[in-house]
Amino acid sequence: MNDRYGSDVLSGDWKVPQRGRAVETPSEIGMVVEEVTTDWVGEIVAIDRDLDTLTLEDRRSRRRTFPLGPGFLLEGKPVILTRPVRAGAPAAPSRTASGSVAVHGAKARVARASRIFVEGRHDAELVEKVWGDDLRLEGVVVEYLQGVDDLVEHLRDFGPGPERRVGVLVDHLVTGSKESRIAQQVAASPVGRHVLVVGHPFIDVWAAVKPDRIGVAAWPDVPRSIEWKKGICRAFGWPHADQADIARAWQHILSRVQSYDDLEPALLGRVEELIDFVTTED
Repeated sequence: MNDRYGSDVLSGDWKVPQRGRAVETPSEIGMVVEEVTTDWVGEIVAIDRDLDTLTLEDRRSRRRTFPLGPGFLLEGKPVILTRPVRAGAPAAPSRTASGSVAVHGAKARVARASRIFVEGRHDAELVEKVWGDDLRLEGVVVEYLQGVDDLVEHLRDFGPGPERRVGVLVDHLVTGSKESRIAQQVAASPVGRHVLVVGHPFIDVWAAVKPDRIGVAAWPDVPRSIEWKKGICRAFGWPHADQADIARAWQHILSRVQSYDDLEPALLGRVEELIDFVTTED
């Protein structure tokens, strides 16, 4: 007699998932995986060993960061992504973070007399992270300018000249702003031809980081009555009671910047312009 109910459904390993059991797989740059809880499919473009996270970039160049571990599909099979396997010394990168051709083994050039002044500590840290290798190779020193209000005094002390050029990067350099008036004043001064003041349109350098790098579609709008950085932290649900909270928020944002590709073009062009200005020989 035929068994109308077929074989015993509980026979064998009936607990095996339909796609099979997840296996541990070392993560690798360039690997294309799917995160199952969000259906996010993308190429692994960054792996943070300290935070045990990886960053996926989808076909529209959008990025999201996920923790290493279970919850991924590789070629349709479940995997538990682990840290990359260290196989000897890693290959030296062919490009610097700014996209320039890397020059390995070259010693830093003796510092030029010319300088770049950067308004804001966070701005200076961002410039160092992305352009630091290039600046050391060119012998360009970046100096922290606490505020653009101090620029004229700094220039008076520095004494710009043909061999002592100064490039200045300021926040929110837009028409009619205080920053633009100071820039015009410097340009019209006797040392104006030896000084280049440029700026980006963002109210703060945080906004020069592409928002999708921290997992949002756009930077939140902050009312003018609220300090911008604190408003951003509040919108994201981050602590913002004191300066230490703001510093931690910035370090989180900065950790998501690996190269020039994580920054908006409006900042990239201005920094490159300053480097060209202070390194071009007359």
